[in-house]
Amino acid sequence: MEILQSIVLGIIQGLGEFLPISSSGHLVVLPKIFGWDDQGLAFDVALHFGTLLAILIYFYEDWKRIISKSYFLKQTGRIFIDRDREFFKINKLKEDTLVIIGIATIPGVLAGLLLEDYAATIFRNPILVGFTLLFGAMILFYADKAGKKKLDTKDITLKIAFIIGLFQMLAVVPGMSRSGMTISAALLLGLNRTSAARFSFLLATPIVLGATIKEYSTFMAAGWDINLLVGVLAAFGSGYLAIKYMLKYLEKQSYNIFVIYRIALALVIFLLFY
Repeated sequence: MEILQSIVLGIIQGLGEFLPISSSGHLVVLPKIFGWDDQGLAFDVALHFGTLLAILIYFYEDWKRIISKSYFLKQTGRIFIDRDREFFKINKLKEDTLVIIGIATIPGVLAGLLLEDYAATIFRNPILVGFTLLFGAMILFYADKAGKKKLDTKDITLKIAFIIGLFQMLAVVPGMSRSGMTISAALLLGLNRTSAARFSFLLATPIVLGATIKEYSTFMAAGWDINLLVGVLAAFGSGYLAIKYMLKYLEKQSYNIFVIYRIALALVIFLLFY
């Protein structure tokens, strides 16, 4: 693998992880367009480590607050240390952001485990990516137009979180976009544009962390080299900038530009590969 390929794929991973354009879809299609050897799923997952760093650094204060105020963690620690068998209070759990994110994560984890073999083989098909880009564009466009956009992240309930998690399951298929599907679900459920994106980014943390840990032994066995390191750094830099400027952009703008981009890319894919 050339270092230029690593840089390009790293930048695409960072941007695509947070912009609703599908990082996995780009990582499938771009090597074929440029005639590069397929970098493999393990390399793609390694790039996720860069985006994980971007999330953790950008949302450091948010995660520190979420963890420090978690009723679930406090009660779990009390049971483990003090043997206090006090039952969890459901009304407290409903207000616990860590629990809310955990509930939203469950469907995506199950889909990833059940469809892992397909994600590494059958799903890495450019024509499939073209169709999923189009389908995801339609979902995002409808959600952005139909959503009431009145709720904030503090209004997310366990039910809303779980429905968003169900949409996240679709992201196993390259081209659908994890952020695109979770943002679409959040919009349909009434969140405003910025809050939908913000929750989607926070929700990326456990998913990306889990994927990185799961494939850690695979890409460590392949060995870290300069190409992988440069790719991870590129993913980190582009991911951090994507989060920062995406949130600012959505304060005044709609998601239409991403819908148009997805449709345009799908048409290019059909022209090149159909």
